[in-house]
Amino acid sequence: MNTFLTNIQSSYSRYFSGNPLIVCSPGRVNLIGEHTDYNEGFVLPAAIDKAILMAFSKNKDGMIRLHSVDMQPDYFETPVSKTYTKTGIDWADYIIGVVDQLQKTGRETEGFNCAFGGNIPIGAGMSSSAALEGGVAFGLSHLFGLDLTLMEMTKAAMMAENEFVGVRCGIMDQFASLHGQKDKVLKLDCRSLEYELYPFEWDQMCLLLCDTGIRRALAVSEYNIRRQQCETGVSVIRKSDPAISSLRDVSLEQVKNFREEMDDLIYRRCRYVIEENKRVTDACAALTRNDLNAFGHKMYQSHHGLRNDYEVSCRELDLLVEATEQLESVLGARMMGGGFGGCTINLVNKDTLDDTIKQIREHYLKKTGKKPEFYVVNIDKGTHLIKNQAFKNRK
Repeated sequence: MNTFLTNIQSSYSRYFSGNPLIVCSPGRVNLIGEHTDYNEGFVLPAAIDKAILMAFSKNKDGMIRLHSVDMQPDYFETPVSKTYTKTGIDWADYIIGVVDQLQKTGRETEGFNCAFGGNIPIGAGMSSSAALEGGVAFGLSHLFGLDLTLMEMTKAAMMAENEFVGVRCGIMDQFASLHGQKDKVLKLDCRSLEYELYPFEWDQMCLLLCDTGIRRALAVSEYNIRRQQCETGVSVIRKSDPAISSLRDVSLEQVKNFREEMDDLIYRRCRYVIEENKRVTDACAALTRNDLNAFGHKMYQSHHGLRNDYEVSCRELDLLVEATEQLESVLGARMMGGGFGGCTINLVNKDTLDDTIKQIREHYLKKTGKKPEFYVVNIDKGTHLIKNQAFKNRK
């Protein structure tokens, strides 16, 4: 972290002056509960020890000046305005989108500088976008004394992605990044936004992410289509009960009763979401009784549903899961994130980690001719200040 912090401070100093406020905003993993958040269901995410560091300071010339350490183009600036439009630069849209959302809720900011960089692999399903959005909301709240609650930051970050960036994501990613706690997973009710904490610290097990190397941005994938398909299913079932507002209100029996009124694709999308919600609840029960084998089994079931019914997996993700299914060292594996690429998440015995990686790598290389990347991640705390001179010196 010290080298990481030094690099961000150095990059900040090349473009800006003064002592910046520095925010650490983590990526996240989701152990189970995929594509349920925008259906007002349950998810089980956690913040991780891969993060974006952001250095903020005020300026007096009414400009928003942004520098990305890792991406090109690496600089963008725009005047503070009453209205904002898309920048034409993907990473800048996530930042300006949050500024736009804060302004819509009456939290106006003045000119500011921001330099940022991170070690969250882009497009790997660890939600670098949510880390960036949440970090901006957190940093600007401290920089300008906006006194936002974590929930207000979470909602602003999510709405920025929904309305400004144009990805109709649910609230899970931003919530986990901002609310995460070390060695805890969050069972989040995406309707009420109430959550429960479950300990997740096992001496003998670790979380291994296996990266396909396949990148596909959610905005150009079928993410939004899946959401619309779920809404179509709800509209069919709502004919019997106007109180139904999402798949959260629907039982598996109800979906089966309306199967003849849906085409098969819509039926399978709805069935998956309802079954996945139950898997989250069952997985939490397994954690409570320290039954990691049962927890891992639910992870495999989740992947099979994502592959067969929700159809957001891809050959490469399936191959990585397939590589683990006969390994005693792996208790569970599934694709993670929006789909069509990115990572699988695996529950692996630490004592055999190196051999497990070797076997997964060989299987994937044999089938694809490519070597996957591997990341061991630890569950860490959510977005927080590292250095707050700017906060202390705020006028």
